Amino acid sequence: MKVLIIGGGGREHAIAVSMRRSGRVDELYCVPGNAGIAQIAQCEPSIGVMEFDRIAAYAKEKKVDLVFVAPDDPLAGGLTDVLEAEGFRVFGPSKRAAVLEGSKAFSKDLMKKYHIPTAAYEVFHDADAALAWLENAPMPIVLKADGLALGKGVLICNTLEEARAGVREIMQEKHFGDAGNVLVAEEFLTGREVSVLAFVDGKTVKPMTSAQDHKRAGDGDTGPNTGGMGCFSPSPFYTEEIDAYCREHIYQPTVDAMAAEGRMFKGVIFFGLMLTAEGPKVLEYNARFGDPETQVVLCRMKNDIMDVVDACIDGTLDKIELQFEDMAAVCVVLASEGYPVSYEKGFEITGLQEFEGKDNYYCFHAGSRFDDQGHIVTSGGRVLGVTARGSTLKEARGKAYEAAGWVTFANKYMRHDIGKAIDEV
Repeated sequence: MKVLIIGGGGREHAIAVSMRRSGRVDELYCVPGNAGIAQIAQCEPSIGVMEFDRIAAYAKEKKVDLVFVAPDDPLAGGLTDVLEAEGFRVFGPSKRAAVLEGSKAFSKDLMKKYHIPTAAYEVFHDADAALAWLENAPMPIVLKADGLALGKGVLICNTLEEARAGVREIMQEKHFGDAGNVLVAEEFLTGREVSVLAFVDGKTVKPMTSAQDHKRAGDGDTGPNTGGMGCFSPSPFYTEEIDAYCREHIYQPTVDAMAAEGRMFKGVIFFGLMLTAEGPKVLEYNARFGDPETQVVLCRMKNDIMDVVDACIDGTLDKIELQFEDMAAVCVVLASEGYPVSYEKGFEITGLQEFEGKDNYYCFHAGSRFDDQGHIVTSGGRVLGVTARGSTLKEARGKAYEAAGWVTFANKYMRHDIGKAIDEV
C-alpha cells in the first residue's frame, strides 16, 4: 500500500514509525512532515495541512491508497470530506464528527444531553454576560475557549480577579483568535488526570492503553499550559474497575451519542479524564491522536496499525482485539527555552545518531527541519519527544532521561519531573 500522513509533529512521526512496522505499507508519504519523518517517508514540506486542494492533488500524483489525517485543524475544517469526495480512502472523522473537539460547547451539551459524566458548566457568547455570571461563581473556575487553540485555550482561575482577566484574554483580547468567540466556564475538578485514546468505527469503540500527560511548562506543574511537556503510559491510577466504568458510562455512550446525532465518528477519540472522588468525568474530547500520548501508546501496540485503520474505516472494529506490550513507556519533550510564549529557533540539533540501533529508545521529531547545509535544526517550540520503554514505569523514565541527555541544541529546555506521579503510587 501507499499511505499519505497529514501533519508534521511528534504525533505524526510516531504514526509514521508504526506504519513503517506494518507489513502492508510499501511507500509512505507525509505532508508537510519534518526532518525526523523524512528519514522514513517522502515528505513534501511546501504543502500546508490546510491546503486541501494541494493535498488532494498530491495524493492523486502519488496514487496513494490511504490518507491518514492526524491534526485537529484539517479534521475540523473538513479535509476528510474533501478527500473522500475525490475518491480517497481516509482515516479520520468527517467535519460533522470532528466538531466533538472543534467546539467545546457542542461536546459539553452532548454530554449533558446523553448523561455522560462531566463537570458542571455554562456557555457564553458575550463577554459582559460571562463577567456578570462570574460575580457569584465558585472559585477556582476553569475557562475554555470554545474552538481549537493548539491545546492552550484553557485557563485555570483561582480568584475572581483572575477569572475576569481570563474572560478579557479569551473573549475580548482574542489571545486564542476566533476560538474565543464563545467561552465555556466549567466547574474545577480535582483528582488524577488520565488520557485514554480509543479507536472508533462509528459504532464500536476499542480503548487503547492509558497515559498521563504533563501540560504545564515548568517543573512542579508551574507556568503556562503547553501542548504537552511529557507523558507516561500506562497510568497506574487507571484500574480495571475504572476502565470498566468508563467503557460503560463514557466511551460507548459517546460513540452512540454521536451516531444518534447523525455525526457518526470514525477514527480516534481522545478521552481526557479526571478521576474524581465521585468517579471518572470527562474533561475534554479530542477527535484524533493526542500529542505526546501517541508516542508512549503506539510504541507499545502489538497490532499492525493498518489492520486497525482498515477496521475503523470499514466498520469491522468488533473483529479486532487490541494488544499492547506488557511494558511501560515515558516521553520527555525537549523544547525551545521560552516555549510556549516566545523562543528562538534554527539551532542545530546534535546527538541524534545515538538512537540508531538501540531497542526501546525512540526520538520523535516535533519541531525540526533541514537547513541549507543539510543540518537538522530546531523549527518549533516542542522540538523532540525522547521516548523510552522499560519493564516498569521507573525503568522507562530512567531510560528516557538518560536518552534526553544524548541530544543537544543551543536553547534546549525540558521538565525534570515527568512521571513524578509514578513515585506516589
